[in-house]
Order: sequence, then C-alpha cells, then structure tokens
Amino acid sequence: MFEFLPAERLKKKFEVFGHFYTIDLRSGERIDCRSVLEIVTKKDRPSPLDLLFEQPVDAVFIMMNPGSSLPLEEVNNLISGEQAGGLCASLVLTKPDTTQYQVMRIMQYCGWSHVRVLNLSDLRNPKGGKFVSQYRDIEERTGFTAHSLFSDERKNELLRHLNRKSQSPVVCAWGVSPGLDPLIERCLSKVSGTQGRIGLLKPHTENKYFHPLPTLQRAKMEWVNNMVAQINP
Repeated sequence: MFEFLPAERLKKKFEVFGHFYTIDLRSGERIDCRSVLEIVTKKDRPSPLDLLFEQPVDAVFIMMNPGSSLPLEEVNNLISGEQAGGLCASLVLTKPDTTQYQVMRIMQYCGWSHVRVLNLSDLRNPKGGKFVSQYRDIEERTGFTAHSLFSDERKNELLRHLNRKSQSPVVCAWGVSPGLDPLIERCLSKVSGTQGRIGLLKPHTENKYFHPLPTLQRAKMEWVNNMVAQINP
C-alpha cells in the first residue's frame, strides 16, 4: 500500500487553478459555477496561465460537481444563461479541497505533472444531496442545462478540455448517487466512445464510479491504491 501523503506535502509540489463564473438566469437567479480545474506541478506552471488550456494533459478526471474549492483571487465573471455555450475561460489560483488532494496523490504515484478536472455539473455546491436537488430544480423550472459541460450547447468547449497525451486516461469518479443518473447519461453520451476511459466501478452497476473521497480514512487510502493499480497494472 502506498504512503498516504499529507496535504501539506502535496501543497509544496502542486498548484490548483480554476475558472469561476456566475450565471444570471432569465428567472432572475444567479448561480455560482466553476467550469474546469487544472492541477499542475509548480515547476511546470506556464506563463501566462491560460496556456494550460493548450497543453495535452496526463489525465482528465470527471467528478460530480466543483464541491467546496474556492478562488483565491477576486472573480467577477457574470454571464447570461445564453452565453454559457461559449465560455471563454480564464484561470485564477484556487484553494484546493480534500478531493483534489486525492487527485494529487494519484499524480504523485503516477509521475504526472498536469491533470484536468471536469464535472458533470459546474454548480458550486459542497453538499451532494443539496446539489442534486439544486440542479434538478433549475432544469425543471427553467429548462437550463448548460450548467453541464456535457450539454449540447458546450460540445466545442468539452472537446478542447478532453485534449490529453496519447494513451492518457479519462478517469470517471463522479460517485454512486442515483440522483446523478440524468447527468451521467448526458456525460456518457459524449464520452462513451473515448479511448482510455477508466474508473473504479461499483459492483453490479454499469455507470456508477466510486468518488475519490469516501467517508472512512481507510477507504480513502484504498481508493488511491486501487486507482493507481488500474492506471499502472
């Protein structure tokens, strides 16, 4: 079993950058979002930062939603719902959450320098149950689906973000909640034919992949070990 590297050690090696924005819906609501997250070794950080978008990554992770990560700089990116299909992303330094430290552990043991994290939905809500209720409510009430990178309106953006090195994986890690089914189906309709799609599949399911951050500490360690074993059999 690999050493479970502490966050303080990981922060010395890796930096995290994200694109944050707020959508102004026709209903008058404003929803806070994050479209993409870039995790990169400090020595490989380019200047300007947006060059990260042009670089093929070592892996793409697809998770549920952005969780609790926060921008460490002031962000004022307000767009209308109609503009969500043509996002022009700009990156800011981001405070990582515990899920992203799990990804850094994978990067450390696989020798990776740059990983991109995408989500089934861009909605920033750290509570999984509340997130499911939120996205369902927004879609049912307003018909707005472009909070998801896997919506038809954002297909060109998705194509850019899936750019990765030859033989590099797309790691499915969005969790096992049945409330995610519509988002999972939307995602798989876009990436089902993608080469190198992997993940820790829940037994007796076809599309439920274990999230990097289970409740128990031992389970967190097992997720890292099992994921590394799948990447490097």
